[in-house]
Amino acid sequence: MEPRFETLKEKKLVGKQKRMSFANNTTKELWHGFIPRRNEIKNNVSEELFSLEIYDNILFFKNFNPANEFAKWAAIEVSNFNHVPNEMETMIIPSGSYAVFIHKGPASEGAKTYNYIFSEWMPKSNYDLDERPHFALMNGKYKNDDPNSEEEIWIPVKRKN
Repeated sequence: MEPRFETLKEKKLVGKQKRMSFANNTTKELWHGFIPRRNEIKNNVSEELFSLEIYDNILFFKNFNPANEFAKWAAIEVSNFNHVPNEMETMIIPSGSYAVFIHKGPASEGAKTYNYIFSEWMPKSNYDLDERPHFALMNGKYKNDDPNSEEEIWIPVKRKN
C-alpha cells in the first residue's frame, strides 16, 4: 500500500470535537452528535466528511500509550465561518504536505491500515510526521462497516533531514 502525496491548501472546518484516547474511544458518540445536525451547516464546500485528530505533540506516537488523550473532530469543510450552528466549533487545517493512504474495508478494521502506516511505511520512508492535524476523508465511497467501503487517510509529513 503506497501513498500518494498531496499538498493540502488551508481548509476551514465546522463541526464538533471531543477529547478521547484510543483506550477510551468515543468516536461513535461524537459522530452520533454531529451527523443529525450536519445539514445545519449551510456554507459547506462539499458533502465530504472529515474525521480529524489533533495530537498534543509530535511524540504522541513515539511514546505511544493508548490512554493518552487527543482531540477528535467530526466536521465538514466550509467556505467561511459566517454561519456556525450553536454548539459547533471552527478549526483551520493549515496547508502542508500529506501522505494519503486508501483504507479499503470496514471502518472497524482501520487499525490495520494505521498500524501499517506507522509501523512499516513511516520508518522506511523519507518522511517524518509533521505537527499538523491527521484526518480521514470520507466521500461517496465510504460505507462505514461495509467490506467495500473506502476512505482516505491523510497523514501530515515532512521530508527527513
